[in-house]
Amino acid sequence: MTEFSRRDLLSLILSSSLTALLPAHARAATGENHGLEFGPAEPFNFDILKQRAAEEAKTPWQDERSPHGEILQQIDYDAFQAIRYKKDHALWADGEGGAPVQFFHLGRYFQEPVRIHAVENGTAREILYRRSYFDLPADHPARELPDDIGFSGFRLEESSQETDWIAFLGASYFRSSGELNQYGLSARGLAIDTALPKPEEFPRFSRIWLERVEGQEGRVLVYALLDSPSITGAYRFDCVKSDGPVMDITCALYPRKAIERLGIAPLTSMYWYSETNRKQAVDWRPEIHDSDGLAIRMGNGERLWRPLNNPPVTVTNAFIDENPKGFGLLQRDREFTHYQDDGVFYDRRPSAWIEPTHDWGKGQVQLVELPTDDEIHDNIVMYWVPDGAIEPGRPLDFSYRLHWTADEPQPADLGRVISTYTGIGGIPGQPRPKNSIRFVVDFHGEAVGTLARGDAEPVIDLSRGTVDLADAHPVVGQPGLYRAFFDTTIEGTEPIDMRMYVRDNDGQARTETWLYQYFPDRSNDERET
Repeated sequence: MTEFSRRDLLSLILSSSLTALLPAHARAATGENHGLEFGPAEPFNFDILKQRAAEEAKTPWQDERSPHGEILQQIDYDAFQAIRYKKDHALWADGEGGAPVQFFHLGRYFQEPVRIHAVENGTAREILYRRSYFDLPADHPARELPDDIGFSGFRLEESSQETDWIAFLGASYFRSSGELNQYGLSARGLAIDTALPKPEEFPRFSRIWLERVEGQEGRVLVYALLDSPSITGAYRFDCVKSDGPVMDITCALYPRKAIERLGIAPLTSMYWYSETNRKQAVDWRPEIHDSDGLAIRMGNGERLWRPLNNPPVTVTNAFIDENPKGFGLLQRDREFTHYQDDGVFYDRRPSAWIEPTHDWGKGQVQLVELPTDDEIHDNIVMYWVPDGAIEPGRPLDFSYRLHWTADEPQPADLGRVISTYTGIGGIPGQPRPKNSIRFVVDFHGEAVGTLARGDAEPVIDLSRGTVDLADAHPVVGQPGLYRAFFDTTIEGTEPIDMRMYVRDNDGQARTETWLYQYFPDRSNDERET
């Protein structure tokens, strides 16, 4: 994909308006699988899928783009939005199990058909595309397509089919509306060569199998065959709709060729600005972001919080670890008044937390941040990069639990970062030191709520420069809120990496570790205006 299509078209289609693309109809379901047509039956299970992925890795990759591209090009964003899936044609339209399935049409941005199958009692049958499943305007270009073009994805619905809770659409992208019923960031099956000086490769789910778990409402098994020029893979998603949807994910990967950077469990999000980078707030809304930070629970138990940046250039940061206990992109700020957006509700955007369910060994969490000037661009990517060569003949296996939630699971008994601020350093009423910048971090929680002034101190490390002034104290009149700050003199234009936590007088950490990357060239602009 080109840089434009990666950052603009995919993020546009996978933006907050996704749930409006195919709204449910008002008519009632008339029976299970009403009107659907199926292909011949064949045996299926996860072992069969893994064997198929392993065999396909030994053969050259084939481009499966639809031969009807000239017509699909006419199905742009507006035309795609005009397509309505018929509610009574949903798979499992009886509503039992709480997971009817609706299907997405092909279009300009989704020209590679996905073959989707229904599984029952170890037997799979392909669900055949028929134009009659969709309501189309009389002059819609999709009416010129034949009846064998396939689908571009699917979504799992509530029993009523009034709203959906999981959607798979585009490449290997998938996402959930989460605990607060609002779509936001996306996950995908795999990332290949992200942020390298070469084109990024986007594997896709070329085949999907859906299986309803009888007697367990809101639980669906999704199997997927991943395919790309560099790798194949077999995926199993055990999807459970609880208060916060959970997906237990298992994947077996089979490289076709050597891969320089393989990203496991990638997440993609958007961060434009917040209270941390106020100069970028050109829109009237105070904050705009799907996620505001990267959280990591290290293998040694340390908790890290890294506020996200909208940097002046593309930046990749690596956090080296062994057997991480969890990591994810979170939306910690849940105050509506901080966003003032009653249209797309950034205060309700889900957090996504990845919890490995076996030892992943040595590697690193990588965070990629790209500059953006609008909310329609996904500019944040995060994934795990395992150590060791990725090459043919070396299959890889990973399993993890993906939580779509309002907060990270199993929070630590430590003060959590809730805000990061920057401004001029020095003491009000006195001459301000030249090039001095203050960094203020607010923590919240029981571990800091009992601290009085003088009970603790900030522990600060900078990649360059010195700490000129620092302190930590409870915020007056705000129970549970504790503030740490420091001043440093900014010289030069290279980024500065910062690390801080609060330690009590007995030497015990009372907060998670705050990490930040600061770009002095931006501060220079602020001081000149």
